[in-house]
Amino acid sequence: MTNPTAAMLVIGDEILSGRTHDVNTHHLARLLTARGIDLREARVVADDRAEIIAAVRELSRRYTHVFTSGGIGPTHDDITAGAVAEAFGAPIGIRDDAREILMGFFEARGVEPTPARLRMARIPDGAALIDNPISAAPGFTLGNVHVCAGIPKIFEAMTASVLAGIEGGTPLFSQTLRVAKPEGDIAAPLAALAERFPDLAIGSYPFNAGGVFGANIVVRGADGGAVSAAMVELATLFPEATE
Repeated sequence: MTNPTAAMLVIGDEILSGRTHDVNTHHLARLLTARGIDLREARVVADDRAEIIAAVRELSRRYTHVFTSGGIGPTHDDITAGAVAEAFGAPIGIRDDAREILMGFFEARGVEPTPARLRMARIPDGAALIDNPISAAPGFTLGNVHVCAGIPKIFEAMTASVLAGIEGGTPLFSQTLRVAKPEGDIAAPLAALAERFPDLAIGSYPFNAGGVFGANIVVRGADGGAVSAAMVELATLFPEATE
């Protein structure tokens, strides 16, 4: 059975300007790998309605799941919810169930439910809410698009909630060998190894540590036995390597 696929859509000018470091993609990739869902693409777009709509439409057509992060807060530039709704042609407004969640959170803390704060209860028609145990404001799933907050702790909580309710596939096994040789020296034997193990992904990731050029060779695949067999051959090819 072919594994489900996924894409990550990171939304926000602050990511593109370098003011904020995106850690959510890294977190999601690790979760999806463990669940047997293949993350095929990660994309970053600005806080631009047309760009968000275009990206959501394209990615939702191409992949089983799309996860978004960012742009569902209370400020004027938080436009993700409206853009995703428009991408699916769904009306959007303050929904009673989301409003009730927020009101309970505000009342318990003595927070005024201002119009800006209530913007976070804007949910498209037909969407399912994504639980937010940290700050209450829910995300939502519309079609195959899971709309999550950009704050890492909240994103992590929301994605955990989403993944608990969707079907995974076959998890990938992964092993790494560290070789203290330049990539040019290991390219030919690695290519031959890849031909012998066509069902595995064999990647080479170079490093320079203290003037020593080398590469971390990563072997990934759904068949744990094949991954181990490839690692045995690698260890024979590069006996000086370390795991």
